[in-house]
Amino acid sequence: MLSVGFMRSWPPALRLSLVSALACLLSCLSFQAQAVDLLQMYREALVNDAQYAAARATVEAEREKLPQGRAGLLPTIGATAGSVWNDNRYHNDSQPSWQNDYNTHTYNVSLTQPLFRWQNVVQYGQAKWRVAQAEAVFAQASQELILRVAKAYFDVLYAQENLAAVRASKEAIASQLAQARQNFEVGTATITDTHEAQSRFDLAVAQELAGESDLEVKRYALRVIVGKESGDLARLRADAKLLPPRPASISPWVEAAENDSFHVQTQQAALEVAQREVEYARAGHYPTLDVVANFGKSETVSSAAGSASLRTDARNIGVQLSIPIYEGGAVGSRTREAIANRGAALSLLENARRMATLDARQSFLGVVNGLAQVQALDAALVSSISALEANRLGYDVGVRINIDVLNAEQQVYLTRRDLAKARYDTLLAQLELKAAVGALGETDLERINPLFEAP
Repeated sequence: MLSVGFMRSWPPALRLSLVSALACLLSCLSFQAQAVDLLQMYREALVNDAQYAAARATVEAEREKLPQGRAGLLPTIGATAGSVWNDNRYHNDSQPSWQNDYNTHTYNVSLTQPLFRWQNVVQYGQAKWRVAQAEAVFAQASQELILRVAKAYFDVLYAQENLAAVRASKEAIASQLAQARQNFEVGTATITDTHEAQSRFDLAVAQELAGESDLEVKRYALRVIVGKESGDLARLRADAKLLPPRPASISPWVEAAENDSFHVQTQQAALEVAQREVEYARAGHYPTLDVVANFGKSETVSSAAGSASLRTDARNIGVQLSIPIYEGGAVGSRTREAIANRGAALSLLENARRMATLDARQSFLGVVNGLAQVQALDAALVSSISALEANRLGYDVGVRINIDVLNAEQQVYLTRRDLAKARYDTLLAQLELKAAVGALGETDLERINPLFEAP
């Protein structure tokens, strides 16, 4: 171990590097030592998830459609400059040949301001809807990130519950196997009890291996989203109370989903874009009117002795009208194409509304039925624990056999596992219900995060 006095003899830069490395190490150890909750996992995913990063970059790119569309309504200014050396030779049969060498410099600045270009106006309006569509897609991606993090988080917790149940069952079966062997040796039990216990034990070993593999896969799936190892996760408290949806009727949720779902908003914007595409195509028949202004200067400098330079300044401004007459039928074809695409967008909007109402119904029923299932499994767990105690007592007094106790223990573990899954599924259905109406956000994670505690 390095002493402080020894470190004082080191250069300042080296001491600073060592301190920084130790701080980073302690931070990593602290992250691994403390249980990480659902909200922390989500905030890590905001920074590290590749899908969300791609969606964020995509919407930033789409936002540039607006200034690009606005540019079609603003003036364009251009400037040109050039210098040409002219070397001319003249020949005439009746006169001696002569030459004229000179240099020409030209400068020109031009300005064009659209007065009437209906295609540009339509394109600007279309750009607004393209940005609105991109924003809706990004909002949907934000909701999907919450759902992906929650599902991956719950999958890890359920895999842990399942593995714990399998291991507890394995330990109970191992105990029953040892007791069955002992009873068989002293003659108080048959070999059948031993074979039954051995069969159950071998099956539990296989289930434990499968559970360990499944837990590893689920942990890696969570790591893909958050970008790092999660360590221990906070688990759902045993006394966690899951609340029913508000409002308690399904109708408001369905109506909200039909109007506010981000899938619906995306298709609504796509329909507006398609409608303006029809207008844009039809505008190919319309004339255009521009203000055109030019300022130019040219200077000719001759190499001949005594020749004077010639300078020319030109300024002009006017309006320019352009009338399309015939373009080979391209405008009509593009218009028919845009009308067909508009029909497709209208059908996709209707499908999005139907799917949104379906998602809202499924999620609402998932919450309601999940709460009922949690309540039923709570009662079933109490009953199965009572049945296990009764079977153990019956086995001790000789009215129950070993297989009865094994079955009762297996039922307790399975019921406890199913109860955990029902709770996680209900929580996920609550989040999916909010997503179906376009209302899922970080505040929803903040609301359910207190239901979890460190293991």
